[in-house]
This record gives sequence, C-alpha cells and structure tokens, in this order.
Amino acid sequence: MPGRSSSSSGSTGFISFSGIESALSSLKNFQSCISSGMDTASSVALDLVETQTEVSSEYSMDKAMVEFAMMDRELNHYVKAVQSAINHVKEERPEKIPDLKLLVEKKFLALQNKNSDADFQNNEKFVQFKQQLKELKKQLKPKEDGGHNEVDKLKDKDASRAGNERDGLPTDREADGTEGVDEDMIVTQSQTNFICPITQLEMKKPVKNKVCGHTYEEEAIVRMIESKHKRRKKACCPKIGCSHTDVRMSDLIQDEALRRAIESHNKKKHRQSD
Repeated sequence: MPGRSSSSSGSTGFISFSGIESALSSLKNFQSCISSGMDTASSVALDLVETQTEVSSEYSMDKAMVEFAMMDRELNHYVKAVQSAINHVKEERPEKIPDLKLLVEKKFLALQNKNSDADFQNNEKFVQFKQQLKELKKQLKPKEDGGHNEVDKLKDKDASRAGNERDGLPTDREADGTEGVDEDMIVTQSQTNFICPITQLEMKKPVKNKVCGHTYEEEAIVRMIESKHKRRKKACCPKIGCSHTDVRMSDLIQDEALRRAIESHNKKKHRQSD
C-alpha cells in the first residue's frame, strides 16, 4: 500500500498527511492576505499619482509591491515543495519514512535557486499594477508639444488662424484640411474610451479584457457572459471589429486607471458647470 512501512523500521503504520495538508491550507489562506496587501499598495500608488504627490512616495509603493510579489513567490515555492515531498513519499512507498523536513528544504531551495526578476511578469497583480500606473500617468500627464493637451493646441491654432485672417493669409485649418473641427469634437474623441460598448453609457466600474484589451462596464459584461454560458455559447467581445470570440470571467480585470480618469473628467466638468 502507498506510504506503508514495516513495524521493524520504526513506522507507525500508514503515513497520514492530514496534518500537513491542513497546514498547507492555512498557508494558502495567507496568500489571500498578500493579495489584499497588493491591492492596497496599488490603490495608494494610484492615489499618489492622481494627486501628483512627490515621486519618492510613489516609489515606496513600488518597492512594497515588489516585496509582496517576492513573498507570494516564496510562499508558492514552499507550498510546491511540500506538495512535491508528499507526492514523492506516496509514489516511492519507502520502507522507512524519510526526513520530510530535509526533503522539503531540498525541494524548496531548488525552486528558490531558479528565481529571477522575470518571475514578476507571472504575478498577475504586479503586472496589473505596473500597467495601471502607466495608464493613469498617460491619462493625467499633459501631452508633448510644450505641455499642451489637444484642446490647448486647438486653441493655439484658433489664435493663429485669427491672426492669419487679419493678415489675409490662408488659415491653418484651410491648409491642413481640418476646417470644421472644433474643441467639442476633440473632447468627444478623448471621451470615446469612457463608453461601454454594451450599454453605450459612460462606465462606472470598467473592467479590461486581458486578451484583447477592450473595456466594458463590469455588470454588463458579466451578465452577457453568464447569459451566453447558460445557452452553452461562447461570449464574443462586444467591441465592433474585435476578433476575440471567447470572453471569459477570468479574462476580466478591474481597470482602476480608467475609472479614475472618468471620475477626474466628471469632477472637472462639474467644476466648469458651477
């Protein structure tokens, strides 16, 4: 029988791993604590970027995320080492019970020796954190060309055009074929990504599809996926022109950067209306 050893070898009969497996379950629960810590650090980092707090504070959150990712990797390695040791004993069916502690340490060190910075690219929360920071900075950072955004540049063109009209010269818009393009159109184009392709309404809780990169209102896309699956069909990405034909719940991640960008836009709009 698997795991049986003779009484002369000092065995107590069948080897029970229930205690070890119970401890492993507790370790796996600790992974949820690490996950919550990463969510908190990510949220704080985004707050710092949004409020344009000094870079050193943002950097400290980046370091915290690295430390969380390292803890997560180490915990995963330890769990794998214990499971591997248990499987080894069950499969080998040794006559004598091996030193499990030594066996686990050996397997754990073997996994740790393979560590590299590239491992962080396999940590979904760490990758998501870096992407969200990048997206939020892009949303908040003034455009190139002297720090002006698209609306500012349009206003500059308007001023230049007025001067040309006074001097009897062709206007910039006549020359570059953009006559008729106004400020409202530029603003509307910048808001295109705020609209859910399902509800056609501005999103409140946007989620991004990891596969194709499109975003949707969370409740709408979840309802669509569930409806399709009930009929045993695959859910296609609702974005026009997208070729992704099998959207799954596991593909969806919270798009915190976009949510903040939408909120920031609405706050500015509210202040302007006041």
